[in-house]
Amino acid sequence: MMHPANSTATVTQFLLLGFPSLGRQSRELLFALLSLAYAATMVGNFCIVWAVLRDPRLQRLPMYILLGNFSWLEICYVTSTAPQMLCNLLSPGLPISFHACFLQFYFFFSLGATECFFLAAMALDRYLAICQPLRYPVLMSHQLCWTLVASCWFFGFMWFIAPISLMSRLSFCSPYTLDHFVCDPAPLLAASCSPAHWAGQICSTASSLKILSTVSFILASYGLIITAVLRLPAGAGRHKAFSTCTSHLAIVSLFFGSVMVNYSFPTTSGTIGKVVMLFYAVGTPLLNPLIYSLRNKEMKGALRRTLLGG
Repeated sequence: MMHPANSTATVTQFLLLGFPSLGRQSRELLFALLSLAYAATMVGNFCIVWAVLRDPRLQRLPMYILLGNFSWLEICYVTSTAPQMLCNLLSPGLPISFHACFLQFYFFFSLGATECFFLAAMALDRYLAICQPLRYPVLMSHQLCWTLVASCWFFGFMWFIAPISLMSRLSFCSPYTLDHFVCDPAPLLAASCSPAHWAGQICSTASSLKILSTVSFILASYGLIITAVLRLPAGAGRHKAFSTCTSHLAIVSLFFGSVMVNYSFPTTSGTIGKVVMLFYAVGTPLLNPLIYSLRNKEMKGALRRTLLGG
């Protein structure tokens, strides 16, 4: 029987186990790889943000306003978890305070929700640009674009307030260990010594609703885009229309694919779940600048002008 003292009121910290099965050399190798990935992610995404801020041509185009905000989001997203992961690799069983744990939980999930909304907003922008080209400047005005940007940030940070607040009220059992390298719902629920089924259901419902709604919107947008593009005569026009969408589709596939694997299948836990989280928490923010800068001539030109002065 658990005593009343075993409650969140007495919890001051959790112990993050990280990768307990890894030896010292394996942890050091993973630390080096993640450090390089984190540094490359910060530099790559910051270059995109800087290019958008410095290039007047990009500032007038909704696509790049959204991309600049998305790259800043990726910087915040990877920073919410990567430093904790790196510290944990050097010092397994690293303690994290109760409040810091739930703050990390909140920011990681809120930034993830914001990313979903931004990906949906970028799909809307591509739909209007390709399917409504003559009305695009009116439909996607500068004001509407910034309204979309503000809405993505606002609803992303509002989405998980209730589920995370409810989970923070659970009772937790000594020794307050979490089998993970970040504060995630699964290890927190596993550490709870009070009935937590309802809390897990609320968090899972919020995640599923966010993913299903944004994925459905993106798929519907691209269904209309593909239909419109196929009506175009074969040639440069069709190729250009498809090329403007491939970068966005690549990021959508990588991000939502890994998120769905981790949160839609309960069997994805333990080491497999940690590896999947590593991919979408660090891997997709790393690939974002590579995909957009290598596939986009305007972005490559802007980076060359702003960073190289040519």
